[in-house]
Amino acid sequence: MIQASELILNPDGSVYHLNLRPEHIAHDIIFVGDQNRVEKITQFFDSIEYSTQKREFKTQTGIYKGKRISVISTGIGPDNIDIVLNELDALVNIDLQTRLPKKELTSLNIIRIGTSGSLQKNIPVDSFVMSKIGLGLDNMLRSYLIDEVSEDAIEDAFIMHTNWDIRKGRPYAIACSEKLEKIIESDKIFKGITATAGGFYGPQGRVLRLNIQDEDLNNKMDNFDFNDNRITNLEMETAAIYGLSALLGHNALSLNAIIANRASGTFSEDPYKAVDELIAYTLNKLAYH
Repeated sequence: MIQASELILNPDGSVYHLNLRPEHIAHDIIFVGDQNRVEKITQFFDSIEYSTQKREFKTQTGIYKGKRISVISTGIGPDNIDIVLNELDALVNIDLQTRLPKKELTSLNIIRIGTSGSLQKNIPVDSFVMSKIGLGLDNMLRSYLIDEVSEDAIEDAFIMHTNWDIRKGRPYAIACSEKLEKIIESDKIFKGITATAGGFYGPQGRVLRLNIQDEDLNNKMDNFDFNDNRITNLEMETAAIYGLSALLGHNALSLNAIIANRASGTFSEDPYKAVDELIAYTLNKLAYH
């Protein structure tokens, strides 16, 4: 039995951080980072049956073209993903009354919709990027046993290419769900490797008043190539989502609307339009599968 200190429940029986009970979530879930983006997605729903928020975790569940979908804001960073994925899994795969794992496990379909800047000149602003691989630079997932789901060859190649300081922890590489990739992909979507950092400033190469461990890391990442897969963008959630989903038996895919291109120095003239188009595209793909 899972102890009360390990799986914390609120007085109403909901999981501690997300404030959700099993009946509140759909099996098709969209992740966003910003709580204000939840309603930018659910505004397209035919109806909303449930809404709640605790801290940065906002959830709305409703119906879009006959498909029941939940939209959840995760906040920023791999540490928040650790909370969200474990509590979502508990909702479907642990009996909250007996505190025992269920014999028959449920696989959720999780799609992250975000915005990002491209690292490659051939990926223009206003385009969509699908993360074929999540490359974690944050070290969070190393708290788990990940050898069965991680891609050692990519990790080794990245470590060698960047002369990675192993004192920061070994990077981890996790593939997206092939099932969701086939549902969402199109000729208009670029694919590549998404790097996930554990912070916004130093971990992503930004220098304010503090020197960073490797000031050339971003340039090395721009030039990294593994079997024609290049690092398309840098953010703070994808690899953690992929890793925990793979370990827990869920399907995960990360999509980004590209609103800036660092290589060409360009920025979208209408970034909100790009995000809305990605939202509409994703919802329609989910609705008919």
